Amino acid sequence: MNSSTLKEKNFAEFILLKEVTFQHIPCKECVIVLADKTTTEIIYIGKTKNPIKKIFGGYLSGYGSKTNKKINLNLLEENYIEKTIISWLPSEKSRITQQELLKTYKKEHGNYPKWNINKPKKIQNKPKPSQTTKPIKTQPTRKTTNNKT
Repeated sequence: MNSSTLKEKNFAEFILLKEVTFQHIPCKECVIVLADKTTTEIIYIGKTKNPIKKIFGGYLSGYGSKTNKKINLNLLEENYIEKTIISWLPSEKSRITQQELLKTYKKEHGNYPKWNINKPKKIQNKPKPSQTTKPIKTQPTRKTTNNKT
């Protein structure tokens, strides 16, 4: 499965993400697919009840969930904004449609799209504070200004 095979499943024509406008996006629940323009590889399959908010507020602005922030980071800092294309399929049962697409993708490729994969969190070993020591309370320092005229 890649971006060119999704057209057979009635997905909208792919548009370069940085060129998407409000007029392009449907106003109802849908499944969203992000793909790499150069390789036609699908990089993300998601669902939303409000596509305008998800695309402009989440993916492009970085507002909302961890996934939205991760996608925003990849788009802007990894320069995917120049080569990411987007399409959608209006669906009243977007969750089921998304799960079916993810299942098909995993069956064909052996793994989920790279932006759908949750990377393990780095665990930081913090020393446990001993019970006998108490934190020291410090007095706030006051800044003084010297007004010399």
